[in-house]
Amino acid sequence: MEGQVARFALLLCITVAASASSQTCDPMKVDDNPWVYVGESLIGCWTSFIREDKAEVHILNLNFAATESKMFSLEMTNAKPMNLILTSPDTAYGLYNINTDVNIYINNASTITLHANQHHSNVHKQDFPTQDEELVKWATHKFGGVTSFTTIRNLKTVSSTGIKGTKPGSRNCILKNEDAFEKHFMKIETLPMASFKYCSTQQQNRGDEAELHIINIPENSITCNVSLRIDTEKTSVFLRGPQGTTWTFLALKHTQFGSNNDILLPSMTHRIQPTFTLNSDNAEDVQRMALNHFKASTFTSYTELKPEKSMVLLVLGKKDNPAVTETVPAPVIAITTNAPHQMPLLMQLYTSPDYRSPLDPNTKVQSDKRIYAEISGHTLGDIFLTIKVISCFVRSTGSCPVEKELPFMPETCSLNSCPNSTRLSFSLDQLQELTSTTWDLECSVKLCYSEKCGDGGRVKRNLEVSQPCLQPSTPTCFDFGLPGVLGIAFGGFLIGVLLIGALWFIKIKTGYPTALDISSTAANLPRCPCSGAKRQPVSTIPSPSENSSANASIGSTQSTPTSSMA
Repeated sequence: MEGQVARFALLLCITVAASASSQTCDPMKVDDNPWVYVGESLIGCWTSFIREDKAEVHILNLNFAATESKMFSLEMTNAKPMNLILTSPDTAYGLYNINTDVNIYINNASTITLHANQHHSNVHKQDFPTQDEELVKWATHKFGGVTSFTTIRNLKTVSSTGIKGTKPGSRNCILKNEDAFEKHFMKIETLPMASFKYCSTQQQNRGDEAELHIINIPENSITCNVSLRIDTEKTSVFLRGPQGTTWTFLALKHTQFGSNNDILLPSMTHRIQPTFTLNSDNAEDVQRMALNHFKASTFTSYTELKPEKSMVLLVLGKKDNPAVTETVPAPVIAITTNAPHQMPLLMQLYTSPDYRSPLDPNTKVQSDKRIYAEISGHTLGDIFLTIKVISCFVRSTGSCPVEKELPFMPETCSLNSCPNSTRLSFSLDQLQELTSTTWDLECSVKLCYSEKCGDGGRVKRNLEVSQPCLQPSTPTCFDFGLPGVLGIAFGGFLIGVLLIGALWFIKIKTGYPTALDISSTAANLPRCPCSGAKRQPVSTIPSPSENSSANASIGSTQSTPTSSMA
């Protein structure tokens, strides 16, 4: 019994050891890596220039290492009409196969020797400068412009793809560092630029898992700047190099990455610090570290390379299934507001500060309620980027568009509950004054790492307000016409006549003085002869029994001064 238990334990240990060993592989030296290509960012240009006769103008500047073969071939049987200028500081031997629309120009003093069985008359020797800028000027003067200038190191074969060789944009050839393999009108094959070791675990990833690629530069390699272009989507990349190595991503297609070196992203103007520490360049140590870092059970490829130059271009992508060729800018880390967003953004609305029940895009929101929003984006590698909201606007979508700035308040959000996201709230009270109920909500954001920020673009979503906003009501005004005005005037006149008649009736029937009598009596009172005399005030109104005597007394008083004066 004990023997069976021992055998079972031994078998279990062997199984576990075999399972553990299957997670790693031993790299072997290869001439061609199925996943990784290493090149250089060399001087060149690519323009939209084409001559009036539809002929393109291309310049090939060929450089060969002293230890490498200097034989190359030109395959241009399906090329568009072109004038091809060849220049090289080295002695080289070329075989060409061209059509009648291709003319080749080489310098009289050039050490390039060309051989072919046909179209010898299409090869022309002329005097022209060999310096890059001067050669561009000469070609521009002779042909009117330059379609492309390409520097190739250790060329084996260059062949035409039969595609038009121009590129949209400027017609001026401005020399700068470029990736010659982006030029889709020709296919370039060169000698390897680095020694490779490669292996794979030979295990297929599940369809929902990202491919994991491991790139390891040994410690005894030269310190270099690596420009990395990834032509596959849904990829995880593990990068390890000697201290001082810098990795620059030219394009990110939903790529996750980790590195023990500094990383530069296209949308940032600063370096991202290493995400882990790994001083060992042992293949097994690097592979296990990669599996542990990405919590993966297998990897797609492991590449170990030793660059021969301090600046290299690394292209990651399956060679037998090339991605669609895209124009990738030179490795300049500059912020451009028109560049595609490196971090796709999404805005979700909520009606409560707990952010638990998101609003459906078609649901109308209450204009008198506070709205809560969360702006989030996809993770960019292992780096947690902070989203900072700069401003928000609402725009009506009706026939009379209105734009209003929308004040907002930042809402607290911890890093655990809000990775790569931010929260804010706002009120729609100001929209109640307007009639439109359909709005576009748009916010401008920045992406920040540490204290450095780059433009993050804008995020937009539609907004439906539940209550229609009416224009403020104006005071009611009555519109009177001519009949109304005449009616009011006649009514006032009639009321006046009736009031006067009533006062006259009261005077006749009752004998009381009316307001008219009192006013006339006061007008007939004598005036004082001097300023010091005082007028006797009328103290009371006489009673009806005394009315006649009072009137007589007043009359006698008025007659006395007259007789005296006589």
